[in-house]
Amino acid sequence: MNLFYAPDFSLEDPSLLLPQQESTHVSRVLRKKIGDQIHVTNGKGLLALAEIGPSTGKEIQLKLIQVTVVASKPYLLHLYVAPTKMNERFEWFLEKATEIGISSITPIICEQSERKAIKPERYEKVLLSAMKQSLQSYLPLLKPAISLNKLLDLPFNGHTYIAHCDPSKEKIGFNAQDLKKQTIHLLIGPEGDFSISEITKALAMGFKAVSFGNTRLRTETAAVYATASVAAQNENYES
Repeated sequence: MNLFYAPDFSLEDPSLLLPQQESTHVSRVLRKKIGDQIHVTNGKGLLALAEIGPSTGKEIQLKLIQVTVVASKPYLLHLYVAPTKMNERFEWFLEKATEIGISSITPIICEQSERKAIKPERYEKVLLSAMKQSLQSYLPLLKPAISLNKLLDLPFNGHTYIAHCDPSKEKIGFNAQDLKKQTIHLLIGPEGDFSISEITKALAMGFKAVSFGNTRLRTETAAVYATASVAAQNENYES
């Protein structure tokens, strides 16, 4: 099964125009023809079975045969992650987190960040590709980069955590019950870790310091570990 992306259709729409890039993949790469059927998502929970119609310019017209609402995951996971020095490592994290299940990603700029410039257009492409590859109908939201100090001044609704490496600060393991069907916000710092002042401010704002075990993880590994931990606690979870 191949999944395609068209962000602007609803339950009531009888048809849609598949965006140019997706249309090119359908017609030139997969060699699909008029009358063939494909699956399309809007990235917001709708999944459609559609029949290929004629092209309108460089876009393929699709007749929507059946549109269904895909249930969202029972939790909301928002990760705030410092971009890694090697950009491909951050892209690897984006890909794997999307495959596992995540609600939003916010790049955070910290005092000890080695990378302070990001490529949102490239990151969006990675997220979209991972969503389609893993056959999901929800596209994670990539939020604008923000400094950690500004982020910590914003209100948060849900459980808030910070993962850091400072041995002088007491840390806890994830409370399984806090991960089930909850809204979770987690901060993960750069290769040089959060500064002491950043950790202190986060703790003062009510963030809990969380440990991912006895080994020191890379930024992107910690982010994927956290994503998988939350997903595992919610797998087949019933209230």
